[in-house]
Amino acid sequence: MNAAVRTPYKIEQKVWPERYARGWHVIGTPDQFTDKPQRLEHFGKRLVAYRGDDGAVHVLDSYCPHMGADLSKGTVNGSSLVCPFHSWSWGADGVCDHIPYAKKIPDKAVIGSWPTLEKNGLVMVWNDHEGNPPIPEYEPKDLEGTGTDQQWTDWVMSQFTINTHCRELVDNMADCAHFGPVHYTDVKSFSNEQEGHTFTQYMVGGNPLLTEGEVLMTTIAHYEGPAYMITKLNGMMDGAPMKVDLLVSHVPVNTEQFIINFGVRMLKNPALTEEQNREIVDQYTQQTITSFEQDVEIWDNKILIENPILCDGDGPVNMLRKWYDQFYMDVADVPERLTAHKTHTTLEGISVEEAIAANANAVRESVA
Repeated sequence: MNAAVRTPYKIEQKVWPERYARGWHVIGTPDQFTDKPQRLEHFGKRLVAYRGDDGAVHVLDSYCPHMGADLSKGTVNGSSLVCPFHSWSWGADGVCDHIPYAKKIPDKAVIGSWPTLEKNGLVMVWNDHEGNPPIPEYEPKDLEGTGTDQQWTDWVMSQFTINTHCRELVDNMADCAHFGPVHYTDVKSFSNEQEGHTFTQYMVGGNPLLTEGEVLMTTIAHYEGPAYMITKLNGMMDGAPMKVDLLVSHVPVNTEQFIINFGVRMLKNPALTEEQNREIVDQYTQQTITSFEQDVEIWDNKILIENPILCDGDGPVNMLRKWYDQFYMDVADVPERLTAHKTHTTLEGISVEEAIAANANAVRESVA
């Protein structure tokens, strides 16, 4: 008897329209922005960022609508940006506020002005396809240890350019099965939760970076909107407890390329000097970057598959993608099912809370 002929699965590749997610996107740290204009390539456009004498970071469209010059080659005057070609001056609100040789400024002399936010030691820009102002509940929550609190190190930042659509990064939130082959993590438990504009991953596992003896690594990775994600990690490194915040925030260049702003900060060990704490966070950052580059290698050599064949151990990829879709729709068109509270457990085992408590006991016993 001949075996039944099985038809090969037909992969559908996603083609993304020219539209970018609604939400806050990290563009750097406060020290990166001065009164020297800085060119940015984001959201399919050229933008310019600068700090005005009002102390705020401003982001404007970078091409002057007069004769097309690049404003990032211009100069800052007060809180306005002066074009290098004919000295037209553009206010932080995007409205032309001075033309040295004109009696009247044309009413239509307005360029795009992008809302910005400085928070948690980061500078962010707001994108909305509809042009609406920032949604208040989208503003990221305060992180402990920012501002005047010196118990945490400053962010150690790195940047990666990835040649694919940014949803590939977001897919990792639900992709339980990739942690073993790509990051050498022995996952003990894995679950996800969505609500409104937030999506969270809870994981406990053994990992070479933050696992020693009986102390497991615990992570809570939390997206606030489509592009701002903070992961809180707990574990052990070189015999000492580690508490780390990991920033993975992306900003699209266009529909086929995005930039990851990757940051690490650590709760300082009070028994160590500032220099020793900095050496530890630098060491951990380099190890984490090495691990992250394994993802980059995958992304650089894969396709955008819209209809993946999934099995029961893969994680809620489709649930995550539906949640992510809300940021590409007009606000009025977002159905309640995309923002409703949902949970999914892919691998049931010790919870993050239980693991953190067990880790604390193991640390106490090791020093007793």
